[in-house]
Amino acid sequence: MTVPRPSKGRNLFEAIANVFRIQELRNRLLFTLGLLAVYRLGVFITVPGIDQEAMQGFIQSQGGLLGLFNLFSGGAIEQASIFALGIMPYISASIIMQLLAVVVPALEQLQKEGELGRRKINQYTRYGTVVLASIQGLAMAFLLEGQGVGDPSGTMQSIVINPGWGFRFMTVVTLIAGTAFIMWLGEQITERGIGNGISLIIFAGIVARLPDALFQTAQWYRTGQLDEFAIFMLAVIVVAAIGAVVFVERGQRRIPVQYAKRVVGRQTVGGQTTHLPLKVNTSGVIPPIFASSILLVPATLASWIPAMKGFSDVMQRGGWEYNTLYVLLIIFFAFFYTAVTFNPVDVADNLKKNGGYIPGIRPGKKTAEYIDRVLTRLTTGGAIYLAIVCVLPTILINTFNTPFFFGGTALLIVVGVALDTVQQIEGHLITRHYEGFTGARGPRIRGRRMAGVR
Repeated sequence: MTVPRPSKGRNLFEAIANVFRIQELRNRLLFTLGLLAVYRLGVFITVPGIDQEAMQGFIQSQGGLLGLFNLFSGGAIEQASIFALGIMPYISASIIMQLLAVVVPALEQLQKEGELGRRKINQYTRYGTVVLASIQGLAMAFLLEGQGVGDPSGTMQSIVINPGWGFRFMTVVTLIAGTAFIMWLGEQITERGIGNGISLIIFAGIVARLPDALFQTAQWYRTGQLDEFAIFMLAVIVVAAIGAVVFVERGQRRIPVQYAKRVVGRQTVGGQTTHLPLKVNTSGVIPPIFASSILLVPATLASWIPAMKGFSDVMQRGGWEYNTLYVLLIIFFAFFYTAVTFNPVDVADNLKKNGGYIPGIRPGKKTAEYIDRVLTRLTTGGAIYLAIVCVLPTILINTFNTPFFFGGTALLIVVGVALDTVQQIEGHLITRHYEGFTGARGPRIRGRRMAGVR
């Protein structure tokens, strides 16, 4: 007599139920959701001295860099919120520290000192976040003081109620405090919640704009601006793009690693076979963010410098000039950021020190060259994948003239963070002798993070 195996759907529902049976995991989930709710509430607290309605009209008429930052902040800039700078200063400071670690020997040494060095680098990153938030806050104060929007009567309505150094000082202090508070929320979620706190805050900001996009789409359908075929094609594009991102983000190139046997005291250790996993998309979402920021600079400068208007008109989002340069910049930054964050020579040296080697490859320089050759091929495929994901949805959706922007960068962030979070939840389940989300014999969910040599 054969016992029927439970279906995958049943395994999934049982795994979700197990999440709430484990007290520690349940507390971590509730803690994470609570802090994310605090973040979303803070988005609707306006900076003192700003007319919120005028600010919303200004952002909706601008786009450019402000539009990009407004997307990642979950609409905080549009609300003139105390969280208007979002977590971007912290991300910028982290990237700067990573780049400096390549050229500053002291920082490179700190990276190799383990937990103590990591804490020291995190402290420097926090200081850099405050400095960048101060500069960006002062720049935003000066920008808003010179802007206004027209009301129905035809008069110009100023965004700032009482311009001056009092407003500038209050704005800088408020925005620094908001950024520092978001940074603290992210660290608390990472330590006491589920997932990476900083990534989840960006994830929450992007997802929070989804209901408004669906509402606008429904309105366009009711008014006849979108028909059934266009909505069906949009759904197909979205599902296909999500499936492609999940497939590639989980992809790995596993380089086999063999450890030689060693005698330590009276014991013989080593002799095991493992692998070095290399991600297809090693650089993550950094190349599209860098490329978008650079291409949006002309549009932003054109609003202040009339001489830049001609170049800005040529580089409009959706044009072939914009898309071509966008693809080239994504490919460049994919190789650049991978070269900065992953050093094949260090990996080869660590393998050699621990008695590991790649079968058929000599330890040392030959191993570094082999890893670099494999990584170059992976980065080529990963860069092309990033370019397609970021450009193709924009081209197709511009064809259907949708009421919302469905960008590849936001899609990469949302899907990647979701994979990482589900992977961590599944890890908690398995360590407590529960099955994962796909059952006892199902595959394990892999996130975006690149594991070390196991």
